[in-house]
Amino acid sequence: MIRFLINELLSEKQFKEGRRITLIEVSEATGINRMTLSKMINHKGYSTVTDNLDKLCTFFDCSIEDLVEFIPEDK
Repeated sequence: MIRFLINELLSEKQFKEGRRITLIEVSEATGINRMTLSKMINHKGYSTVTDNLDKLCTFFDCSIEDLVEFIPEDK
C-alpha cells in the first residue's frame, strides 16, 4: 500500500515558515482540489494521478520519496 506523507511534510513546512498552513492554502497553491488532498491524507490506499504528486513535490520542495511511503500489506 502507498501512504502519502502530506501531514508530515505540512508540519515540517509550518515549522520552517513559523506559520499555520491549511489544506485550502495547499489546494490554492497546487491546483489540487481540497477534497482530493483530504482523501490522500485520510483514506488508506487512495489512488491519485502523477500530476498531483508532481505538484505536491513542487509545493513542498521535496522528492517523491519524501512524499510517499510503501507499506507492505500483511498476507
